[in-house]
Amino acid sequence: MSKTLRSFPVPLALTACLLAAGPAEGAARFTIRGAGFGHGVGMSQYGALGQAQKGVRYDAILRHYYTGTELGTTDPARTVRVLLQSASTVRFSGAARAGGRALSPSKTYSARARGGQVELLGPRGGRVALLAGPLSVTGAGGTVQLAGRAGNGRSDGHYRGALELRPATFGGLDVINAVSLEDYVRGVVAWESPASWPAEALKAQAVAARTYAITTRRSGTFDQYPDTRSQMYGGVAAETASTDAAVAATSGQVVTYDGEPVVTFFFSTSGGRTENVENTSLGTTPQPWLKSVADPYDKVSPRHTWKPVTMSLPTARARLSGLVKGSFKGIKVAKRGRSPRIVSADVVGSRGRVRVSGATLRARLGLYDTWAYFTTIGVRTAPPPQPPAPEPQPAPQAAGDGTGGATIARMRPLASLTGSVMPAHRGAEVQVQLRRDGRWRTVGSATVGRGGTYRVAIARRGTYRVLYWGDAGASISVR
Repeated sequence: MSKTLRSFPVPLALTACLLAAGPAEGAARFTIRGAGFGHGVGMSQYGALGQAQKGVRYDAILRHYYTGTELGTTDPARTVRVLLQSASTVRFSGAARAGGRALSPSKTYSARARGGQVELLGPRGGRVALLAGPLSVTGAGGTVQLAGRAGNGRSDGHYRGALELRPATFGGLDVINAVSLEDYVRGVVAWESPASWPAEALKAQAVAARTYAITTRRSGTFDQYPDTRSQMYGGVAAETASTDAAVAATSGQVVTYDGEPVVTFFFSTSGGRTENVENTSLGTTPQPWLKSVADPYDKVSPRHTWKPVTMSLPTARARLSGLVKGSFKGIKVAKRGRSPRIVSADVVGSRGRVRVSGATLRARLGLYDTWAYFTTIGVRTAPPPQPPAPEPQPAPQAAGDGTGGATIARMRPLASLTGSVMPAHRGAEVQVQLRRDGRWRTVGSATVGRGGTYRVAIARRGTYRVLYWGDAGASISVR
């Protein structure tokens, strides 16, 4: 990425040459630019929004993001099991029955693990029964209220179907919501896509969520987490009129490839293109329906492109702790995918390099996506270059001979700005800017030499900075 920079007529002598040594770490700035939000595979939710706003139907939206697929059907009454929480004691209300025993819906009960079984306790804490797990709890009105912090971050919530209380492997109880597929999807759609979005975008989300639910399984006792480890699920609290309508309009519909349901990954924002699944942390095996596709539709997303992130090299090194050999110098991308998200990159230090994945960089640096570009710009002051030997001057001519009778002298360099940039593109240019009247003014440029080094002679005192591919380095004073 680069910017067109105008030059201003400021008196400054600039010369460029190679520099053998790099800059001090404290005078460098690390800049990250990027696009997208999420893992980049499958359906872009904001892309679905953009297409729906242009009148595209939900089935066409799904075919765009899941290459070569068609819509099929599945049993809408099949059961999905969601791990809501794991706790030493579970509290619930609104229950009509538990393990075949009648309960009062107006009272709050609790349960805990006891010797590999489930101990059911009454409102006052006394034992009601000691039963083999799992203990199934159902509500009088079709819902049960669960108290305590659930995996989706809510302190409590109402859930359709049944709550299954199972002794957990490492103690306590796992609370699993056993719910019909359609009721599960009702609890997902509004927590994955805003309920105010167009109906076709919500329908696409409903089909993608339903398909994901039946094609993924987390363990032998449950299928889904209630959060981003699977997909967001809020039970009854997540249901809205518009999202319920989208679920009903697509009841039982799933995405299929060669007639079989397939995993339908989805995410927030593509940045303009999705990615092949094998180029991400989601899988290593290519899948024909999870291919990179152009996605100009998600420009409506606030994360289509990001605001650049800048930090010092010591800050970057702290975030990359354990991955930097010596002093941190920058990041050099080794391989990009089709989008072009980062597949692998080198963390470059003064004592060597460490190869990491794009997913590792995203996690360590707190990035929205692995679609990222990194620039390091170092700068420091140094003595000015030695002036060349003076050239012989012609003897003064007589007045009126047309020469003016004088010689124009060049300004003598005061100091040098030296440094290096990464990634190094030999023959590229850095632009030099001077701060004047509250504005940065471009006053010249220098060619990048071997290893990304540059050197610029400065003839005027002031505050300077260097630009490289549109990114600005740290400011530095020349006195």
